[in-house]
Amino acid sequence: MPIKVIAFDADDTLWLNEPFFREAEEKFASLLEDFMPEHAIIKELYRTEIENLQLYGYGIKGFMLSMIETAMKISEHKMPISLIEKVIKIGREMLEKPVELLPGVEEVLRSLNGDYRMVLATKGDLLDQERKLKKSGLEKYFHHIEIMSEKKVADFEKLIRHLDVSPSDFVMLGNSLKSDILPVLEIGGHAIHIPFHITWVHEQIDHEIKHERFAEVENISLAADLIRKM
Repeated sequence: MPIKVIAFDADDTLWLNEPFFREAEEKFASLLEDFMPEHAIIKELYRTEIENLQLYGYGIKGFMLSMIETAMKISEHKMPISLIEKVIKIGREMLEKPVELLPGVEEVLRSLNGDYRMVLATKGDLLDQERKLKKSGLEKYFHHIEIMSEKKVADFEKLIRHLDVSPSDFVMLGNSLKSDILPVLEIGGHAIHIPFHITWVHEQIDHEIKHERFAEVENISLAADLIRKM
């Protein structure tokens, strides 16, 4: 059966995201260089982020809170209030970043529009993802928008039920093997990996994926060509 529904991840699949976090990490580490080496600060920040995921979820606001908590730990609660203000400023600057579409994205969405039901399936902070989608100008291409707190098997099963399609009719495109690819393969769907040059450590896996319903391509245009042949 041909593909009926194409689901697209958002961050680092349709538009830039991870480079802004890396830039923010570097700014944060520079604020605390008197307390600890930069690499150790970033490592401690990552540890705090992971511990807080169940409380704050994914997104810039949770990242801001984790930066403040990390700064308190590293400075042993001796940091001046002005440093907290600078951390908040880093987060606000991230929230105010323009949305930069990746090459070929809008052309691909325009070319597929009408031939398939297209879905945005992303995770993160609701308000921030809605903001980026609105700024991107891409909302008009999507039949349905799903902003999840997580991307696990149960989340994709719920999405499939809502769309009222069989998993075999569904293909997911994304840059994260852990979040976009593995859960979809597990439920019986198709998945196409479009690697991005930067991947958050939490989204990395340590094994190769070999599966008859899995493919990896260099860019979104090649992914679209592959879907048309399915």
